Amino acid sequence: MKYDVIFFDLDDTLFDFGKSEKGALQKTFEAFGLPNGLIDYRSSYREISNVLWGELEQGKLSITKLGTERFRRLFEKHGLSLDGTAFNHAYLENLSKEIYLVDGADILFDSLPEQRSAIITNGFKHVQLPKIGNSPLHNTFEAVIISEETGFQKPDYRIFDYAFSKLGLTDKANALMVGDSLTSDMQGGINYGIDTCWFNPDHKGNLTGMEPTYEINHLTELIPIAK
Repeated sequence: MKYDVIFFDLDDTLFDFGKSEKGALQKTFEAFGLPNGLIDYRSSYREISNVLWGELEQGKLSITKLGTERFRRLFEKHGLSLDGTAFNHAYLENLSKEIYLVDGADILFDSLPEQRSAIITNGFKHVQLPKIGNSPLHNTFEAVIISEETGFQKPDYRIFDYAFSKLGLTDKANALMVGDSLTSDMQGGINYGIDTCWFNPDHKGNLTGMEPTYEINHLTELIPIAK
């Protein structure tokens, strides 16, 4: 194997987060008496959520605060008298049950059965662990490193320090970070001095000035890179 270990992002890299989010929001809005909530408020929610996730990456916000703040702002914007904390709790519970693999994920790991692999995710522990555990990838990863547990989030180099320590790694030349986010996954890997692979299924332009080591548009394109 070219790399001793491959670190994977989770959402929108191995799991289809957009599909999971849509299903979880729909169920949660229905439970709170808003059957048309997904249609009426998803656009606003995504705008608010994107801003807050950006602040998380910059270290300006904790993952716990993000969870409730996104819905507090949403309900305030639309004049809804709902409890953001309660809504967030229900949403995360639903999100952990909405499990959809990105196309090619199963083929990728079937083709790399001897490859050491681990997850590094900026997410909620009680969402990510059940999602992995109830998926076809449940026995795939040597470790699942979650920002909520470590206290650091990508692109902070300290979450990579934590990952290297947990897996007993010392040589950065033998590790690869794979993910869909330029600002989180790619920037994090570059900051730490390891090779990076940008998963870009939608063929987005890269206007950041960052130069990932590799770019792929389908997960199976990672197979010849890893071998």
